[in-house]
Amino acid sequence: MSRIEYSAEIAELLGRVRRRPTAGWPWRPGERVPPGLPVKQSWGWLFAPDGRVLTLVNPRDGIVSLPGGSLEPEDAGDPGSALAREAGEEAQALIGTAYYLGYLYDRVGSANGGHECARVRMAAALRAVGPSVPDPASGRHYRRLLVAPGLAVELLGWGTPGLRQARAAVTTAARWLGVPAVANETIEELPLDGCEVFPGVGPGDGPGAGPGVGRGTAPGEVQGAAVQGAVQDVVRGTVQGAPADPGRPSALPPHLPPNGSSARPPKRPPDHPLDLPPDHPSDRPSNRAGGS
Repeated sequence: MSRIEYSAEIAELLGRVRRRPTAGWPWRPGERVPPGLPVKQSWGWLFAPDGRVLTLVNPRDGIVSLPGGSLEPEDAGDPGSALAREAGEEAQALIGTAYYLGYLYDRVGSANGGHECARVRMAAALRAVGPSVPDPASGRHYRRLLVAPGLAVELLGWGTPGLRQARAAVTTAARWLGVPAVANETIEELPLDGCEVFPGVGPGDGPGAGPGVGRGTAPGEVQGAAVQGAVQDVVRGTVQGAPADPGRPSALPPHLPPNGSSARPPKRPPDHPLDLPPDHPSDRPSNRAGGS
């Protein structure tokens, strides 16, 4: 991919960034979504090998977002499938295994007709992107940037709660994908024609080969040597809609103990770039999502 060292074009784009007010949803790191609380959204921290993440900017209104969106009937209740589909639609991206990070508790239920719901966050390898086209659902034509996770939080306007979310994503990606805990800080725009981003990531993803969200392969997904063919198809723009990947998840959640107790994210590496004080009480697990 062609590197852009914070070009004047990117500077002009970032100068138009408009941050939306934060909703104040409590962050539940590593905690299972309680039974009866519907999952209505899945967003992802999609990592390049150097630790940067895919960040989308709508040049028309300056709104920044991570790839992801609402669960649709075809996702069969699987937030990992929803993330793979949405990443394909919004960013023409092919992703690896999605690793569950936790969820945001939406008390107001703005994504669920006024009823409480969960908004899941996941981490995955960004394997490739195809030629840039508008999102078929919204018509938005996003600019696709690779930025350090801390800068992504700044652009998103998520503040300290967002940094805690990013910390969970970086820790998970460092452990299971082998990315560095300290990311490259260059801001880079992915080529309009598409490119491979995370080569050689297949089933099981990185060197940790850790548990994802179910290891089963869904019908129609590719395996083995066909993985590289799928990457090349995405880059050439010959795959439409959500790209298939053997790492696509099939169940919620990953790397939580079988007895149902909550699992905290793995211990963060030394010199972690998102060093923060201990989680605020509102971020800790509880019997039911609540808090401020």
